[in-house]
Amino acid sequence: MNAVIDSAYRMGWMLVMFDLPVLTREERKAATDFRKKLLDDGYHMVQFSVYARACVDRDRLDKHAARIKSFCPEAGNVRVLFLTDRQWERGLCITGPNYNQGNRARNLSMPEQIEFW
Repeated sequence: MNAVIDSAYRMGWMLVMFDLPVLTREERKAATDFRKKLLDDGYHMVQFSVYARACVDRDRLDKHAARIKSFCPEAGNVRVLFLTDRQWERGLCITGPNYNQGNRARNLSMPEQIEFW
């Protein structure tokens, strides 16, 4: 396999999806703290409970997964997936013409400094 094709499968996206309880004040604070920690760790909000971040390789994925485990709320249900860059590019985002994106990421692409590697 040549380096261009090979690199498309080494680099990818870490996708974090979660359901967190928000019925009590403490649960809302825990959910807010979790989202803030994801943002501080370089994730971008794709949807309200779906965040993504670029990862160079499996070692980085493991590092970030361990970090998520360390700050996941006790009552949290968090799922972490890894998509190759090629799989991410082939995904579809379908929104209605009047849908307000707010501060959610629109078209995430691999950061330039990662493409260099």
